[in-house]
Amino acid sequence: MLKGLALAFLTYALYSWNDAIVKGLGPELPVVEIVFFGTLAQSIVIFLLRPRGERWRDMFRMNHPKRVLLRTACGIAAGLLGTFAFTTIPLAEVYALFFLTPILVTLMSMFILGEPVGWRRLTAVAVGFAGTLLVVKPGFRELHLGHLAAAGVAVVGAISMIIMRMIGQSERRVSLVGVVMTGALIVSAILTVPVFRLPSLSALGHILAIGVFGGISQFTILAATRAAPANRVAPAQYSQIAWAVMLGSVFYAEFPDTLSLFGIALIGLSGLFTLLREDKVAGWPARIILMRNRP
Repeated sequence: MLKGLALAFLTYALYSWNDAIVKGLGPELPVVEIVFFGTLAQSIVIFLLRPRGERWRDMFRMNHPKRVLLRTACGIAAGLLGTFAFTTIPLAEVYALFFLTPILVTLMSMFILGEPVGWRRLTAVAVGFAGTLLVVKPGFRELHLGHLAAAGVAVVGAISMIIMRMIGQSERRVSLVGVVMTGALIVSAILTVPVFRLPSLSALGHILAIGVFGGISQFTILAATRAAPANRVAPAQYSQIAWAVMLGSVFYAEFPDTLSLFGIALIGLSGLFTLLREDKVAGWPARIILMRNRP
């Protein structure tokens, strides 16, 4: 159990450093080019991994092709929107909006899947929304497209998780991972052509780091879920809030005010409660939450 938790915290630390590096590339490269090179670097490592009992050449043999392709579209959109958000607004605010995903999953499961949602989960939704208002402060300061992009990631991430609830037990893992990666590579490559800039040596080093961190995180999250139950590993993702505040303040001079910190705490508590409650009430595995919705 302790080994699994340690690996989970390591995984989300790697994710956070990865996102901080993406933010640093923002002033030098277009968003679509960052997505392309980042996905390419990670896919080289990820495609070396073969899920036990499956083959990568079977990734297009899908049982539910329409739903897999819809999840792929969500992953591509999340990659582009998330990268834009990281390069335009503070890290902590991006994560605060990202962590609305479990709350949106609760609402979508009620309206789309017809699941009963009790007052406890609805209260958590209200608390999370209140936390978002404290972080974003609409009407009290200028909002940016980055905030809208981060909220968009939460929406498409929630849609992706609903799809996973429908097909996660019947679809090949190579399809769930490989099709998203391949789609992201193709789309970002096409979008990169008209805006391509030759990366500097420094940028290439950062891209390499994204690939290494992204690849290692795939190993560590799989190892974590083998060593400990997924519903014990999943809450570790909320450690990213602390990483965001630290990395943002150290490298990008981003210092959240007191209201923002309080709002971030509310969102984290609300999302954590919703995540654990979903696993207990709806009977679906927390492993779904663990899956990173951005390539």
